[in-house]
Amino acid sequence: MGVKVIGLLGGMSWESSIVYERILNEEARRRLGGLHSADLLIRSYDFAVVEQLQAAGEWERAGRLLADGARKLEAAGAEILVLCTNTMHEVADVIAAAVGIPFLHIADVTGAAIKAAGLAKVGLLGTRYTMERGFYTDRLRTAYGLTVLIPDEPDRTAVHQIIYDELVQGVIRGSSRTRYLEVIGQLQQQGAEGIIAGCTEIELLVQASDLSLPYFPTTRLHALAALDAALASG
Repeated sequence: MGVKVIGLLGGMSWESSIVYERILNEEARRRLGGLHSADLLIRSYDFAVVEQLQAAGEWERAGRLLADGARKLEAAGAEILVLCTNTMHEVADVIAAAVGIPFLHIADVTGAAIKAAGLAKVGLLGTRYTMERGFYTDRLRTAYGLTVLIPDEPDRTAVHQIIYDELVQGVIRGSSRTRYLEVIGQLQQQGAEGIIAGCTEIELLVQASDLSLPYFPTTRLHALAALDAALASG
């Protein structure tokens, strides 16, 4: 059938990487029928190691680590590369340059979905790195002409801490969902027409049904785009 092998750089955190795998496999079965599932190669990192590099600002070292994993996935037969985390797209250029196979950037997938929905101004929730550093917001603004709003303090810190203290550890609290919905309400008041779940774990906490405005779950969008690419002919 010519389905391409998808290489996943995951484990950042494994809680969300498993969501990638489930979406890819369920959607492959839905589209192809029978006993089909996705053809995957997975490099899952010890997140404690990666988180320490993030906290220390050691982005160059983190880039080398993930680029090495990307090369190994390509050598093992991966034909498409997916980095299963928003935050580590800080080093996306280093990873993409390390391989000869297509690298599917999560912000491109997200930006395309927002433009297709006809929106111009969106709110972004994610780790502090994703919200504050330019690798993500600048790409959405420059490549897709979007206005990107991020929470003010102390909301920004709350969003970040809930990700690291709870979600990446598999802890889902109703009080945290309420807090996120409060932050989203503030962004909506500032003119946000939609909300980006710009951290792959946020979809474990907040669902589209929780919101009254369009929701862009980056994990699902990214996984579906990867399967589209794997099933594309040529």
